[in-house]
Amino acid sequence: MKKEYNCGFTNDNKWFRYRAAAIIVEGDSVLFAGNSIDDYYYSIGGGVHMGETAEDAVKREVFEETGVHYEIDHLAIIHENFFDENQGALKGLDCHELAFYYLMKPRGTKELNSHSTTQGVEEKMHWLPIADLDKYKSFPIFMKDYLQSEHNGIEHIVTDERNGKVVWEK
Repeated sequence: MKKEYNCGFTNDNKWFRYRAAAIIVEGDSVLFAGNSIDDYYYSIGGGVHMGETAEDAVKREVFEETGVHYEIDHLAIIHENFFDENQGALKGLDCHELAFYYLMKPRGTKELNSHSTTQGVEEKMHWLPIADLDKYKSFPIFMKDYLQSEHNGIEHIVTDERNGKVVWEK
């Protein structure tokens, strides 16, 4: 099997990644992932591989994490995310992530077949109620507002969580 390379790099204490992510909604819930290392929930998705389109990457990542083949509805958000990490593999790094968020077509069921791992531990899938997202430590931080508002076309969202402050703009 040939080795795949994610589109990203680390230079000194600067880290960059190009990511493809999914927004998967069933009924009044949205799908997030979590694990025993990180103290938060995060969107389904991962690094785009060199030579791979973001659409192919999101379909691959969704299948790897959920065990289910979801179809893309449309590209919803281009997200520029700036943060500094204080735990895990990114501890001490000044992070910059560019992510394409795709809204996936609902399947009418929350049933998944997940056997995913991350950082050497099991990754669990969580259907979080959209109305209660602010009660969970979950990323991206804009998800509740996005899912509870009307949209036309692709939205560009920039978040900056560095220095303990959260700033986001559309």
